[in-house]
Amino acid sequence: MIEKRLVTNWLVNTLATASGMPVGSGRQPADGMPPPFYLAYSVDTSVSGAPLADFSEDASFVYQITSVSGPDPDVAQSTADLDQLEWMADKARTTFLGRDAGTGLWLHPMTVPGISCMARSLEVEWGGMPGGTSEQEAAMMTYVQRFRFNLTPA
Repeated sequence: MIEKRLVTNWLVNTLATASGMPVGSGRQPADGMPPPFYLAYSVDTSVSGAPLADFSEDASFVYQITSVSGPDPDVAQSTADLDQLEWMADKARTTFLGRDAGTGLWLHPMTVPGISCMARSLEVEWGGMPGGTSEQEAAMMTYVQRFRFNLTPA
């Protein structure tokens, strides 16, 4: 059986390390922390065959990564920045889908004991303006991506 909690921890830690930005698991990274930051959500799980009963079951997990851009606290009346928002989305995409050009291996291999990642994909992406969300009162913008990880016990 694949423990989703371990995959979630890998996802959050990998994105935080690769981007150098805070990542909150289902909530703001720290109480009152201003943007920029990422939010990570588990949004879908499926298993093949008998759910949770067979130790050799494959699993498919989908995670939503929301990039949150906000005003610069050192600049009066600043707002979220589309360039920063798109940089954050690019960084998330590269973190989870990027491969080494020479070897074809993942730039960030999944290092969860007992699990092998068979495939990764971008399920959904929307953000920036138009089509994304914008909180004009808070001077914030968000960009949403959903990544699927198809896993098998190693």
